[in-house]
Amino acid sequence: MLIFACLTIVGCAHHPSAESRLQTAQSLVEQAGWARLELGSAPLHLVGYGPTQVSGTTHLTVYLEGDGFAWQSRARPSQDPTPINPIGLKLALHHPKGTAAYLARPCMYQRELPPSCQDPAYWTQQRFSQNVISATQQAIEQLKHHYQARTLSLVGYSGGAALATLIAATRQDVSQLITVAGNLNTHGWVAHHHLTPLEGLNPIDSAPNLAALPQWHFVGEEDAIIPPRLTHGFVQAIPQPHQAQIISIPGFSHHCCWEDRWQALFPNS
Repeated sequence: MLIFACLTIVGCAHHPSAESRLQTAQSLVEQAGWARLELGSAPLHLVGYGPTQVSGTTHLTVYLEGDGFAWQSRARPSQDPTPINPIGLKLALHHPKGTAAYLARPCMYQRELPPSCQDPAYWTQQRFSQNVISATQQAIEQLKHHYQARTLSLVGYSGGAALATLIAATRQDVSQLITVAGNLNTHGWVAHHHLTPLEGLNPIDSAPNLAALPQWHFVGEEDAIIPPRLTHGFVQAIPQPHQAQIISIPGFSHHCCWEDRWQALFPNS
């Protein structure tokens, strides 16, 4: 079986270059007055974006990007996972209130891929490996220190939701978890699409540790990439009583139309 990342494939036509995808993101953040942040450490350096002018924040919302442009075709990984359509970044830029920052996944938005990114494993079969989780944890800690925050909200889109969930289950400073079209059961997703199993951790295994955490899990009723039943199964795995809600949006798919409605959809906005 092929490990086809249908979370990220956008047909088999010509795709924008990695430089073009980087410039798209740079243009979006510059319009918002945000700046690039170099995060993580060797061997996995991560890129973030966040506001340059912040005063008096104690709470930070961190948005984690989806899997990006992981696969060029069913059998061929891409050479650079920088997203074609950075929905996670667009959600962050539509954050309705308070301070928010954005965290890309490993090897995204790099002008020159470091040696650790010459092998596409970090955006294919090892995307949820312990190395990736540890690097993401470190980058979140750096964002928290940079903005002098005491507490965090984690928002994950698609595959970023898997990492947000795994990380939220291990931290004491996360006050809420929000997922959007999230891959919360990677084994179930693999089985649904008849894919080669992924290496690493499965978010649903962390469900027993999340009962006390307020959670909002947004699903699109037309999402054929991550069927809503997988999100329902995740919430059912959380011990009662819990504070998890599923918000099902009619007409929405995996890619449409989250950023357009995000300011109204965001919990407590």
